[in-house]
Amino acid sequence: MTKHLPRFRPNGPRTNTVSLRPMTENVNTPRPYRSANRSEQAAATRRSILEAARELFVEQGYLRTTVTRIADRAGVNVDTLYAAVGRKPAILRELVETAISGADQAIPAERRAYVQAVRAAGTATEKIALYAAAVTEMAPRTAPIFRALRDAAITDPSCSQLYAEITGRRAVSMRLFATDLRSTGSVRADLSDSEVADIVWTMNSFEYYLSLVALCGWTSARFEHHLTDAWCRLLLTRPDR
Repeated sequence: MTKHLPRFRPNGPRTNTVSLRPMTENVNTPRPYRSANRSEQAAATRRSILEAARELFVEQGYLRTTVTRIADRAGVNVDTLYAAVGRKPAILRELVETAISGADQAIPAERRAYVQAVRAAGTATEKIALYAAAVTEMAPRTAPIFRALRDAAITDPSCSQLYAEITGRRAVSMRLFATDLRSTGSVRADLSDSEVADIVWTMNSFEYYLSLVALCGWTSARFEHHLTDAWCRLLLTRPDR
């Protein structure tokens, strides 16, 4: 026997009726603030891990630093560390890339503010001064981790590969810088772009910075002035300042 639902007439009596409001929100849609909180927590965890790793790599070297010690110093478990950043070689790469970029994430060279400023500058001296300032600003964060990478590269194949990659990228960037300087018409004719790149590449190294600032006691301001003055004298026909 088929049961029929009762029909309600518009003008008839209403009994036992329930007023239903249309649903205006999908209950399965995650709330934005929860997602934002999770993202913020994940970013904070990642920063803690990288900072702990940086401290340990600088203090005791890459090879002697274990993943467990990094996790302990960051206040997380090892599984969380792996999920947030990765294994030890991945952690070192992240530290190198973020040190170069000066941000929480790696930034391609052409998108870095100082690179864009150097390329937009009109004279060779302006370009050199801007780049010297950028090198001086980056050095305190890049020099310690680059030294740890260089030392680890002696015996660790993954570190050796990363060190060679970073060194090669620096060489390419210096060649682009030399070409950019040449476009101003102020670079010495007796120097090739390769020679200009080699001179700048040598003097912007972390070893050069540590020798003068950490060992000789130079201030950052003195180091920046030295780079600007030396490069102008060495590379330009007539420093335009």
